[in-house]
Amino acid sequence: MSNYLAIATVTATLQRILQDTVQIDVEGARVTTVRPDNVGRGIPETGVNIFLYRVAPVNWRNQDLPGRRSTGELQKRPQIALELNYILTFYGNEVELEPQRLLGSVVRTMYSQPVLQLEAIRNTLEDSSFRYLRESDLSEQVELVKFSPLSLSTEDLSKIWSVFFQTPYNLSFAYQGVAVLIESQDIPRRALPVREQITRISPQKPVISKVTCLDEPLTQVWQSTENRLILANSTIAIEGLRLQGSNNLVRIGGIDAIPQEVSDRKIVLDLNTVSNNNLRAGVQGIQVIKRNSEDHRITESNVFPLVLLPTLQKIAVEAVRPIGEELYTVRVSIATQPTIGKNQRLNLVLNSTTGERDQEYVFKIPPLEADSDRIITEISPIASGEYLARLQVDGVESLLTVDTDKNSPNYQKYIAPLLIVSG
Repeated sequence: MSNYLAIATVTATLQRILQDTVQIDVEGARVTTVRPDNVGRGIPETGVNIFLYRVAPVNWRNQDLPGRRSTGELQKRPQIALELNYILTFYGNEVELEPQRLLGSVVRTMYSQPVLQLEAIRNTLEDSSFRYLRESDLSEQVELVKFSPLSLSTEDLSKIWSVFFQTPYNLSFAYQGVAVLIESQDIPRRALPVREQITRISPQKPVISKVTCLDEPLTQVWQSTENRLILANSTIAIEGLRLQGSNNLVRIGGIDAIPQEVSDRKIVLDLNTVSNNNLRAGVQGIQVIKRNSEDHRITESNVFPLVLLPTLQKIAVEAVRPIGEELYTVRVSIATQPTIGKNQRLNLVLNSTTGERDQEYVFKIPPLEADSDRIITEISPIASGEYLARLQVDGVESLLTVDTDKNSPNYQKYIAPLLIVSG
């Protein structure tokens, strides 16, 4: 839970994140947090203005249940969960389309970083520009604040600008942040006297804030997507707070795995130690489990979303049948890692490697009858040629192999996996 400074801390952190990006994309751009009708009083000539125009309570896991007994006695600290609605307004030279360029910069940043990471919050609190927020404890909130775009109609925007700002409209976009959890500082009624003292340490709940891939060759090739490079044989780093315990486990794919390295802020896990029969490509949850060997007490972290990429290990033609002029039905065999679940959605994406025929095919693969790491399917129609192959599992796509040999004529080009179709 957070104190009364949480709302302002969310706004300040958002301002700081966007300032770091828009000033690179549009020279001289600034990010402000004033009312959009304060023309000439803080509104930037070129930049983005963030305005919190609506705050509303939300029902958050029954945290809003009454905190007092019928007698008025406080039995737990009152808590409230809030959603924050922001209107982002863009200013600049319309001839050079600066407002639209700023909008694109902000949307890209918010889409790639939809969650206020703990590190970003801590950096904001350490910034001397926000010294008035030093007492904020938003970085200790277990649930991270998540942003999503709001779809506002023209009528909604018209009402907002006419009622709140009473000033000519400027290009705007809205976001919602959920949830800020604010807790009262009231102290509940003291319990009855203790006759026998038994000392136990009750650890705070561990928090996962980030999961990254530690496979250096992979992250060097795919630098822009290093946070989304988790494969079934990757070594991953789980970052967060209060992760270390006397007996740590990592729960992924429905089973508990023993990590290789454990510290208070980082856990290292080699996914090779987890059976591929338990892992599934796509989005799944990962948790840190701390067990106390003395009294069997268990403390679990939040469930953090992890995107596990499929690996197309091998694709081969088993049979070819002509169906028309230069078109064929092809029976292919595909070896994958990890195991594909029988209810998962599958697509095969093929891109021609010849410049003369820059062609792409997307074939839907029927669901498997049972979990398997091998797929046999027919694709049709397809022309003869050489194709780069990718497998999509529940919308998550396998990686292509990049030639990293500097002496190769195909250096930095995609070279595999390949499917060769010939009549």
